[in-house]
Amino acid sequence: MTTVPTRHLGELAVSAQGLGCMGMSHGYGAADDTQSIATLHHALDLGVTLLDTSDFYGSGHNEELIGRAIAGRRDEVVLATKFGFANRLGEPTLIRGDAAYVRQACEASLRRLGVDHIDLYYQHRVDPRVPIEETVGAMSELVQAGKVRHLGLSEAGAQTVRRAHAVHPIAALQSEWSLWTRDLEAEIAPVCRELGIGIVPFSPLGRGFLTGRYNSTEGMAENDIRRSQPRFADGNLERNLTIVAKLTELASAKGVTAGQLALAWVQHRGDDVVPIPGTRRRQYLEENLAALAVELSPEDLAAIEAAAPAERIAGNRYDAASLTFTSR
Repeated sequence: MTTVPTRHLGELAVSAQGLGCMGMSHGYGAADDTQSIATLHHALDLGVTLLDTSDFYGSGHNEELIGRAIAGRRDEVVLATKFGFANRLGEPTLIRGDAAYVRQACEASLRRLGVDHIDLYYQHRVDPRVPIEETVGAMSELVQAGKVRHLGLSEAGAQTVRRAHAVHPIAALQSEWSLWTRDLEAEIAPVCRELGIGIVPFSPLGRGFLTGRYNSTEGMAENDIRRSQPRFADGNLERNLTIVAKLTELASAKGVTAGQLALAWVQHRGDDVVPIPGTRRRQYLEENLAALAVELSPEDLAAIEAAAPAERIAGNRYDAASLTFTSR
């Protein structure tokens, strides 16, 4: 198994690849806590330090699960969680970034996680009703109180990132980044690099689509979020499958899987990039970590990007309602 190297998110040292834990409680159908905890333990055993969760995933269940898994191993973990969705699953979306809610959410996360501090605390989505200066000011107070070590934002726009960083150093921006989602490359990533902010791509495998394991949504659970996402819809899915077929050809020539090639492409975006592919299975965890050893030449990178040009991706990454909560 590949030795997991270290990268930095601002001043925070983390494994070069983290583990996204959302799917262990939310989004992709029923999960098995025993299996998930075994995968979390295996990740730590293999040298993954960055575990990423949120108070929203499973309406708090995911944080409780992570807390159980890291009990007795806290010093091996860089623990990242998020706040901002004040609604529970199934309720109308409510984003809150007011100072009172920031403090309330942090205390609740600490209880569920069973820890005395959070290493990286993100605002999950920007609240358009509250100045980012208020939100980050309240988050900064948590740092001063010792409850949080580093601050992050998720799905924030370039100017919001700049304003937030002026209040308190932002260690990381978490946003979707993969071969089929490259929205942050034009403006957001350059601002992060100017300010020394690390980038944490979620869904670096296109919610599993870029692995080549999905030819349709048949077999997915009825509550699988991909069933409602435009890129998995009839018509779009078939067009996107032609891109996966080309990636599979390139991957085969290098002796790796399509998923490993796609993930290696994200890993090659820069030493300040730490993707967090999600899985609840040890087999896929090992496959993902093996992407760290995939070397890509400039010619390889050009061929990969030619096989998956952004303009050929069919469908938006979210439905219209969900898109309103991104890149504010």
